[in-house]
Amino acid sequence: MTDTRLRPYDPDRDPRDLWDLKRAFELGLGSGTGGDDKRAVYEEKLTEAYGERYLDWVFWCTKHDPRCVTVAEVTDGEGITDDSQSNTDDSRETENKSEDGSDPALAGYVFVLPQQLAMIWDAAVLNEVYVRPEYRGTGVADDLMDAAVAVAEDQDLPLDRLVLDVDRENDRAQAFYDRHGFEHWGEMVARKLE
Repeated sequence: MTDTRLRPYDPDRDPRDLWDLKRAFELGLGSGTGGDDKRAVYEEKLTEAYGERYLDWVFWCTKHDPRCVTVAEVTDGEGITDDSQSNTDDSRETENKSEDGSDPALAGYVFVLPQQLAMIWDAAVLNEVYVRPEYRGTGVADDLMDAAVAVAEDQDLPLDRLVLDVDRENDRAQAFYDRHGFEHWGEMVARKLE
């Protein structure tokens, strides 16, 4: 039986798997919440150099707060990562596999910016939460959100809020955040830089 358990991100063993999740998160943003132009912009940025910069950013953040990135690790039901299934089940869709074709070690992640960056919004910032499609509806996202709230509650913040940016066109995400007590609080606008 495959199960998951939450734990802090490990910069020694998780970077490849986190990058796979981040790519899927970004591709979902680009294709699920906008037209072809938005999808193309998101696809173009997902270069190897961007991946290295992102993982450096994660490393910096976790040095300031090791709990700021929490991962849901795929286990065999006994708390041990299940590597025995790697590349043996041809019926799984390629999109559910890691870039190298192996079964994923991580089912999802949540990233709350460290307290040192709270002044960005004067609140805790939920930077990203993502769960692989095959683990959606299993409670993994709820567990990750609980972990994010716990990290935010431990931060010394100017405002007692956990904030995030969510596209109003993303009905699935909006319903999830509504269920977790998030309310509309302001509006973000953007301008393209030349």
